Amino acid sequence: MIEVSGLEFHYQTPVADGAAAFGLHVESFNVPAGANAALVGPSGSGKTTLLGLIAGTLRPTSGRINVNDQVVTALSERELGRYRILNVGQVFQTFELLNYLSVIENVMLPWFIAGVGQQLDMRTRAMELLRDVGLQSRAKSPPEELSQGEQQRVAVCRAMLNRPAILLADEPTGNLDQQNKQNVVDLLQAQARAFGSTLLMVTHDESLLSRFDHVHDIHSIAASPTSRAGQ
Repeated sequence: MIEVSGLEFHYQTPVADGAAAFGLHVESFNVPAGANAALVGPSGSGKTTLLGLIAGTLRPTSGRINVNDQVVTALSERELGRYRILNVGQVFQTFELLNYLSVIENVMLPWFIAGVGQQLDMRTRAMELLRDVGLQSRAKSPPEELSQGEQQRVAVCRAMLNRPAILLADEPTGNLDQQNKQNVVDLLQAQARAFGSTLLMVTHDESLLSRFDHVHDIHSIAASPTSRAGQ
């Protein structure tokens, strides 16, 4: 389960004529354990920020995030690292693939970072995931030789490698044709069901929303005022 309450997040980013201040406020947001949920809303409304806060890659200014009875907002930096490796699967908008690693090594990267055993088992699982998305023949290729759609599918496989408690997907179908969009959602949802994972996926694609148990509009759960401050 994912439970967010009293969440505040503030930061400033430089712009040409001063600074833009961004604030996100979420009074209450919940995704039941094992659910498939979609998060929708316009660009810049805080969807990616909310995913980052749940994943522990961003620290809130205040508030509480509880994932499967683990209070993420109370964890130390070291504990957050372990939480992300063992509990969170993330698909990023920009893929975050490393060109000096092969496709299968990119899929296995979270396991390398975690420094846990069973590397052979993880290689077998990585190859199974690549086969499921039609990329087993590209396992030894560098990501730069793949199309954007293929890179997106590699990113999905990497997110699912550790059978995470929660899958956080930020526009995972953005660069795919309609058939591959459906295939990726099929894959994410099948993996989530198989391992009891909770799936939260950001999407702008209205044709996919009927596939989800819950659809949350960011405007109904969060306030994200943006203001500008002079130098």
